[in-house]
Amino acid sequence: MDCETDDSGIEKKGACSMTVQELGEKAAQGGAVSKEEALFLARAGLKELCRTANEIRKTVCGDAFDLCSIINGKSGKCPEDCKFCAQSGHYQTGAEFYGLLEEGEILAAAQKNRDGGAGRFSIVTSGKRLTDEEVGKLCKVYRRIKKECGISLCASHGLLTRRQFGMLRDAGVSRYHNNLETSRGYFPRICTTHSYDDKLAAIRAAQAAGFEVCSGGIIGMGESMEDRIDMALTLRKLGIRSVPLNILNPVKGTPLGGRAVLREGEAERTATVFRFLLPDAQIRLAGGRINLTDRGRRMLGAGINAAITGDMLTTAGITMESDRKMLRECGFRMDMRE
Repeated sequence: MDCETDDSGIEKKGACSMTVQELGEKAAQGGAVSKEEALFLARAGLKELCRTANEIRKTVCGDAFDLCSIINGKSGKCPEDCKFCAQSGHYQTGAEFYGLLEEGEILAAAQKNRDGGAGRFSIVTSGKRLTDEEVGKLCKVYRRIKKECGISLCASHGLLTRRQFGMLRDAGVSRYHNNLETSRGYFPRICTTHSYDDKLAAIRAAQAAGFEVCSGGIIGMGESMEDRIDMALTLRKLGIRSVPLNILNPVKGTPLGGRAVLREGEAERTATVFRFLLPDAQIRLAGGRINLTDRGRRMLGAGINAAITGDMLTTAGITMESDRKMLRECGFRMDMRE
């Protein structure tokens, strides 16, 4: 069939030899969906896309659903100029500023999140990277959490050194988070104080240190669907299997503060295309879903099989109790495995 053009900003790429259903079967059987095929999918009917993406998810991943939670362990005055971020020191957003939280406060949050049903807990810190002293303090916290809570641990501390990654691994952290944010081509329009290659180097260093890596991005920043597809293809090349899909929550005071919230159908469409491209990944509802009218319920029918639950970094999230109820109603089971 011929690929049709529409108003999505995707250029015509020629003929597509496979249907949506055939591409779904290809993905479910381990075949790599190409960029051209993904561009075709991005123009297909949403209902068929959602149904097929969900079939891929069920075939490859089953009904397991991964819930993780985060705490803002160090907030504000970040020297980076990411245009979406409330914590950037370049903008006046009113975001709270504080240094590393006390050990007891972080431990209590980890226990609360474990008891609420989260299978993984992450400390997130603002800034380009942490000092060795800060990493050392956090390693003490991670060791206590591992010993006293038994919850799986993730860390998100920017562009660390190989030595610092090793410190975190020794402390019991098994996953490291570092978002690509968007495609290589669009990244310079989002951040100028570090590069895409800096991101890639940090991800590869984390992998070399023995970490699983969680990496995704933000949609709705003005990027095209082709940019999103390019990001997904980079994630596939890196072997990433935990992929947060954040929806831009426009923050007043940031350069993107005046943008309209992404249309819900567009968010669903993006999730489906990611499922075709990353069939075995945990594609994770993340920041911004508070702006969805159903808090992400429809996204669960678009190939999603993971979420960050509870509060985000500077904005309120969805309660764990509400998420667990929604997941049960949608036929998922909580995956508490490491």
